[in-house]
Amino acid sequence: MRKRQDQSSDINNTLLNIITPMGLEIKRNSLVIGENSGKIYGMVKYPQKVDYGWLCKLTNIPGTIVSVTFKPIDHSTFIESLSKSVIQNRGASESARDPLIQKRAERAAIDGERIMVQIDQHGETVGLMSINIMPIAKDEEALQKLSGKTESICAMIKCKPRLLANLQEEAFKMISPFYTSEESIAQICERIVPLSTFVGGFPYSSSGYNDGTGYFFGRDLGGGLVILDPWKRGNDRTNTNIVIMGVAGVGKSTAVKHIALSEYMKGTKIIFIDPEREYKELCEALNGDWINAGGGSNGRINPLQIRPTPTDENDEVYRDEGHGMGDMALYIKNVEIFFNLYLPSLTDIQRAILKDTLIELYHNFNITWDTDITKLNSKDFPVFKDLYDLIIKKAEEKEKLRKEVEQNVYSDLALLLKDIALGSDSFLWNGYSTIQTNTRCVCLDTHDLQNTSDNIKRTQYFNLLTWCWQQMSKDRNERVLLICDEAYLMIDSNVPQSLVFLRNVEKRARKYEAGIAIISHSVVDFLDPNIKMYGQALLDIPCFKILMGCDGKNLIETKELYNLTDAEEELLASKKRGNALVMIGSKRLHVIFEIPEYKFEYMGKAGGR
Repeated sequence: MRKRQDQSSDINNTLLNIITPMGLEIKRNSLVIGENSGKIYGMVKYPQKVDYGWLCKLTNIPGTIVSVTFKPIDHSTFIESLSKSVIQNRGASESARDPLIQKRAERAAIDGERIMVQIDQHGETVGLMSINIMPIAKDEEALQKLSGKTESICAMIKCKPRLLANLQEEAFKMISPFYTSEESIAQICERIVPLSTFVGGFPYSSSGYNDGTGYFFGRDLGGGLVILDPWKRGNDRTNTNIVIMGVAGVGKSTAVKHIALSEYMKGTKIIFIDPEREYKELCEALNGDWINAGGGSNGRINPLQIRPTPTDENDEVYRDEGHGMGDMALYIKNVEIFFNLYLPSLTDIQRAILKDTLIELYHNFNITWDTDITKLNSKDFPVFKDLYDLIIKKAEEKEKLRKEVEQNVYSDLALLLKDIALGSDSFLWNGYSTIQTNTRCVCLDTHDLQNTSDNIKRTQYFNLLTWCWQQMSKDRNERVLLICDEAYLMIDSNVPQSLVFLRNVEKRARKYEAGIAIISHSVVDFLDPNIKMYGQALLDIPCFKILMGCDGKNLIETKELYNLTDAEEELLASKKRGNALVMIGSKRLHVIFEIPEYKFEYMGKAGGR
C-alpha cells in the first residue's frame, strides 16, 4: 500500500515543464505569460434564445484560449425555484402597466415553463455553466485589438463578457491546462443552462480546414486556418488538378504564386506556361530556368520530334508492336492537331497528303513505326525545312507528270508551309529542340507571342503542352505541377482536339503523381456550345476549384455550373480582392488568402500584387 502511494506521489517533471510558463506576472486587469500578454474575461450574460453552433463562435476566436465549465445540478431543487420564478413573472405581467415590462415578464414566464417541460417530461439535464475567455498576443497593441475583436464577437451573439479585475490569477487557474475550480470566479460567471443548450452550441467544433499535412493555404470566414495538401487522396479527392477562375484584379496571380511557392517548398517541380511574363521574377528568385518560348534560341521545341509514350499504371508502354501503335503512330496524332491549329484552312485532301509525306520523311530519317524513340537525340529528327524540301521535291515531280487540268496539291502545300520553314514563323518551330531544364522551377515564357495571330499562340501553346506532358509523365515518383495561365488560349472551336488533349492530360495526370492548374478569366470561354463537351470537363475534373470575383454572364454560368447558393453567388459578385470560394472535393469554403510577407519578396512586381 505504501509503495502504491509513493508511486502516485511521483512528480512528472516532463509534464510540468510543458505546462509551466517561462515567466508569469499577474496584474490587476491583465497578466504576462512568458513573452505574451493576455487578459481574462468571464461571461456574465447569455442570449435568451440561441441557434445551433452558437458556442463555436466563442471557442474559435483566433488568438484566444477558452475554458468552459459545466456542472450538473439537482433537478428537483431547480424545478421548485423555477416554478416560483414563473409564478412571479406571471404576476408581474398581469400587474405591470408598462407594456415593455409586461412583455418581458410574459416572455420570461413562457421560457420558464418551456424549460420545466423539458426537464420534467423529457428528462432534460440542467447545470451551471461558466465560460472564461483569454485573448493573448505578443504585445500590448495587438492585445488591445484582439480584446476589442473578442468583445465585438461576444456582442454579436448577444453575450456579455466582463473583465475579471483583481481575479486574473484565479481565472488563469481555471483556464490553464491543469484547471482548478475557483469559487470566486464561479460566483460571478456561473449561469443555469440546459445541457442541450451547451451541447447544441458545438463548443468543441473547430473552424477552418486541416488535411493534417500540407501547408497554410488561407483562412476561412471564421478566421480558422485552412491547411491543404493537394496531393492527399481519399474519398472524393482523386486528383491534384486545380481550376482558378476570376476577373482581372481579384488576386488570381497572387493566389497562384502563393500556391506555387508552397508547393516548391514541399519539393514539387513547378512548370509555368506564362503568356503575360508574370512569373519571370518568381522563377529567377528560385534560381529556376526561365525560357523564352516565344522565339528565344534556348526555348525551341521541335514539333516534329517524337516524344516517348508514357507508361500506363502497370508500367507497360501503351503500344501494339508491329500494328501501328508505337511512339511514332501515337505522336503523329499530335502533329495532326498541330497543323490543324497552325493551318485551319487545310482541306481534307491536303491533310491526307501532308500526313503521308510526313510518314515518308520519318522513314527517310530511319524512323519507323517500331523505332525505340528513347534511343534517339534531338538531332536525329527532321525539322520543318526537311519537310518543306521533301514537299518541294514532290511538287516538282508532280509538275512534270500532271496534266494541265490537274491541281498540284504539293505546290499548294509548299506555299502554305514556306512561312514555317523559311519565313517569319521559322524562328519558333524550324530547328532542333534546344530547350533544357535542370531545376525544379521552369517558366516557359510566351510573352513575345502576344502580338502574333491567335492561331500562332494556340499552336505554340499546344506545342508547349505536349512537352510539359512529357516532363510530367516521365517519372512517376516526381511530383510535378503544371500551371497553365491564360488557358483560354488553348480554346479553338474549330479544333476541339486541342481541348481533348488538355482534358486527357487532366484525366491521366493523377497516374503519374502530377497535377495541372488551369487559370482563366471566365468559365464562359469553356462553355461555348461547339466545345462545351470538352471545355466543361476541364472545369469539372479538378478536385480543387478556386472561384474568385466575377459578374454578368460569367457569374450566371458559374452559378449554374457549380450549383452555387445565394451566399456563394453574393461572394463572387462582390469581387473582393483576396477572397475566394474554394471547393475541395465536395466541401466548400469561403477562403481569405493571407500571404506571408516573405513570399512577396519572391513574387516580384509583375502582377500578383
